[in-house]
Amino acid sequence: SISAHAKKYINLNGSNYLNLSSNNYLGLADSAYLKQSAISAIEKFGCSSCASRLVSGNFEIYNELESTIAQFKHTQKALVLNAGYVANLTLLQALAKDAVVFSDKLNHASIVDGILLSRAKFHRYAHCDIEMLEKLLKKETANKIIVTDTIFSMDGDAAPLKEIVSLAKHYDAFVIVDEAHATGIFGEGRGYAYQKGVSRDIDCHMGTFSKALGSFGAYIASSELVIDYLINNARGFIFSTALPPAVIGANLASIDYVLKNPQLGKNLLSISENIRQYLKKLGFDVGNSVSQIIPVILKTNEAVLKAQKLLITKGIFVGAIRPPTVPKNTSRLRISLRADLDENDLELIKDAFAYLGNIL
Repeated sequence: SISAHAKKYINLNGSNYLNLSSNNYLGLADSAYLKQSAISAIEKFGCSSCASRLVSGNFEIYNELESTIAQFKHTQKALVLNAGYVANLTLLQALAKDAVVFSDKLNHASIVDGILLSRAKFHRYAHCDIEMLEKLLKKETANKIIVTDTIFSMDGDAAPLKEIVSLAKHYDAFVIVDEAHATGIFGEGRGYAYQKGVSRDIDCHMGTFSKALGSFGAYIASSELVIDYLINNARGFIFSTALPPAVIGANLASIDYVLKNPQLGKNLLSISENIRQYLKKLGFDVGNSVSQIIPVILKTNEAVLKAQKLLITKGIFVGAIRPPTVPKNTSRLRISLRADLDENDLELIKDAFAYLGNIL
């Protein structure tokens, strides 16, 4: 069994290992700053709202968080939901039902499920394939929605957002981005769209608090028109009890922390580039990663499980990812780097993978 799941070192069956499997990218999940804000929210508002926000569950702290998110994302308005999966499901169920949807083939399962729930006609274009996306857009005359992750969770690569925005303008398409693995890291924490200079060209931003921001829940940031429509039509929002006040308090603190420490994400990306280049020199296939997520693609289930066990003997715990989470013949180790790694940790990682390279 595993304990201390999100900390830099986890305990596995009584021994400690460097944790390269968590999405706690900035190390904030155990932050005293977040914990104190969560405690203060409990003391003021209690443990639960015990109702949907449209009934009696809307405390002032929820409005404060949504206002903070809108400023953070440079949008008119924002809406907080109970999880990233719920946010995508809710968003697409509400917006896509009268549209044709164009979705990257490697988008998160929650996006796929949201499209299916909406019963909209949809096309899956090959991963990051702009030419294929344009061919598909040309064929449709109905309302169009393009939806993509910005940083892909199993490959660590990035969507071609500038090209997507250009196509969206030309073909009059509404653009939705999932910034789950970019929020808190890219663009001084505001996300990959912000870093690429196209944030204001994106119609709807989804992001989570449960990864780099170290808490829980999700947000949708968009125009006042879109958010008001969701408040009145998004079933995942209307029929869910609001998040606990403690979570909202921690979320507020996490955004404040990132705003006060905008260099954290940049530092993490520098660490990631260092490790990525080292792995390439060892001959490992790391795909097109540009982020804190680095896949080491070993192809077979047997190879990846063997590699995971070997790394454990060197003091490192890394997730072994296999189909159906990833396509067949692309089984991999998913290295999830974090901002609180020090020089000793980085040397441990390099030594462990050099050992692995000699064995495999």
